[in-house]
Amino acid sequence: MRKLALAIFVILFAISQVFSFSSTSYGAGESAGKVVVGSKNYTEQMVVGHMVAELIEAHTDLKVERKLHLGGTNVCFEALKRGSANNGIDIYVEYTGTGLVNILQMESKTDPQEVYEIVKKEFEDRWNLIWLEPWGFNNTYTLAVKEEFAKENGIETFSDLGKLADELVFGCTMEFAERPDGYPGFIKAYGYSFKEVKAMDPGLMYSAIDNDLVQVISAFATDGLLVAHKLKILKDDKKFFPPYFAAPLVNGEVLNRYPQIGDVLNRLANSITDEDMQQLNYMVDGEGRDVAEVARSFLKERGYI
Repeated sequence: MRKLALAIFVILFAISQVFSFSSTSYGAGESAGKVVVGSKNYTEQMVVGHMVAELIEAHTDLKVERKLHLGGTNVCFEALKRGSANNGIDIYVEYTGTGLVNILQMESKTDPQEVYEIVKKEFEDRWNLIWLEPWGFNNTYTLAVKEEFAKENGIETFSDLGKLADELVFGCTMEFAERPDGYPGFIKAYGYSFKEVKAMDPGLMYSAIDNDLVQVISAFATDGLLVAHKLKILKDDKKFFPPYFAAPLVNGEVLNRYPQIGDVLNRLANSITDEDMQQLNYMVDGEGRDVAEVARSFLKERGYI
């Protein structure tokens, strides 16, 4: 009888170990994990947001939910702090200059590495948000005018605009009109303001300047439509705008849980040039191609997925 009881015990113990092993290995593989990728509400952010999602899907077992085109910086930043567990997001691509001036409210600096080191340390210390490696392109703000207008008036720099500013209407996004590294800071740095400021959706600025509803617009250096609309990028001769190198920004709790995310996204470190990003943006805005397809094709062509 004792032998029978012992045999039953051994069998039951073995079965329990099998189930225990299966449960443990499932958890260790994180095959049931999910991350939420967000982006701001303009083309470039949509492109890089899809890149983040594609890379994670291709190189990990994690499921990815895409919450793209969320809104401006503050919307994405607050969603990242909440995390997906609280109806937020886990990752989005941010710009170093935006992190320094707009979020941290610190004085603008011009050295790219210094800016990166500051935001990397401060974001982790304050909010447990982790900056991964920058992807290479610098999407700094700039001002642009029609090439013909620039030639007729001898406009090459931001300072050159000062002699005509009180006659010109300036078009920009609502965010640029309000943020310290946008129009308010620009006025202080250059000592002049425009006749009128019209805040509008990013997609409307180019048609507005085409139709002379505005004569100057704020733009990103990587905007694909600058060339298509024959606009001249002016020189920031007082170096007001800080560097805006793009890098994935990840919720620290999520990165601790799924450290493979960092390795995967850092594959794009220093690999995308300003010209690359300008071309990708143009494929969407100028040629009307699907933004997800543009992101996926770029990664495939470069061998990242």
